[in-house]
Amino acid sequence: MTNTPDQDGFSMPAEWAPHERTWMAWPTSNETFGDGGTGANDDLDRARAAWGKVAATIARYEPVTLVANTGESDSVKRFVDEPLTIVERPLDDAWMRDIGPTFLTDGQGGLAAADWIFNGWGAQEWASWEHDQHIAEHVVELSGARRYASRMVNEGGGIHVDGEGTVLITETVQLDQGRNPGWTKAEVEAELRAYLGAEKVIWLPRGLTRDYERYGTRGHIDIVASFARPGLVLCHTQPDPAHPDHEVGKENAALLRAQTDARGRKLEVVEIPAPTVLEEDGHGWVDYSYINHYVANGVVVLCGFDDPRDEENAATFAKAFPGRTIELVDAREIFANGGGIHCITQQQPRV
Repeated sequence: MTNTPDQDGFSMPAEWAPHERTWMAWPTSNETFGDGGTGANDDLDRARAAWGKVAATIARYEPVTLVANTGESDSVKRFVDEPLTIVERPLDDAWMRDIGPTFLTDGQGGLAAADWIFNGWGAQEWASWEHDQHIAEHVVELSGARRYASRMVNEGGGIHVDGEGTVLITETVQLDQGRNPGWTKAEVEAELRAYLGAEKVIWLPRGLTRDYERYGTRGHIDIVASFARPGLVLCHTQPDPAHPDHEVGKENAALLRAQTDARGRKLEVVEIPAPTVLEEDGHGWVDYSYINHYVANGVVVLCGFDDPRDEENAATFAKAFPGRTIELVDAREIFANGGGIHCITQQQPRV
């Protein structure tokens, strides 16, 4: 039998550990982005402008490798001035956090990656994954990492680690009947131990309300809660009782405060209030969340919403990540397509 990453000494480092580079994917024509056009109001152009702004921001702090669909690499130059490494591979979508690998290190100069099964966020009827199911393998090959293929359907947005053995997940993702039918919590935890080095799995019951609608992930953790350092969790809360996430946030914060991590520390929870806007025209409740940030070398790239709470939360993140620049990047167009800044990025740790 082949060893697991854990048996070979590999585990997933925290996102704030030093990076070798960031991986992203470039929006291509599909169900969410449209079929492409020439006008500035075209959905695909707007998505590419939003993805490009994130890529350019990160590229000022660390190298970025962008995977573009076959024949589409020239379109990147229209939107990004910063130098990027661009490679072409067949793509269906552009959510690198979910279609890419989860990188692992062994503390001795070794780089590996967990390659989860990807099936379109639980085989959702609008999703295509003919090409995206192979992107993790392509990225692993390009990175030179050692590949470990998991038998579990999972996405990078469904896990958050502290780098010391603790992982946050939600019941509605890993136990989703469209992803892992018949799996038990014990089986999920065993797979996360084997492929991430997880010693303690903290389960939250569900994600944000909008995430269960069309183009949602059915409860990804990375818009709900994240570690800022071992023992400290940032938790999305909705101060307005009119929004259904008001109760979700209260429940999650209370559950997290009752938990200890893999090292036995009682978790400290910092509540991160949602933007003041509650609804998006024609689309119901928003799931705008500052939790969906990305930590890179020397920077936190924070979702902005042109909202009074942008600067308030930027100050909170500056305290949580001392020594890092806080870069607010407008994420409304990314959220309109089903995710945020964390969802479109994937870190490759430095070894």
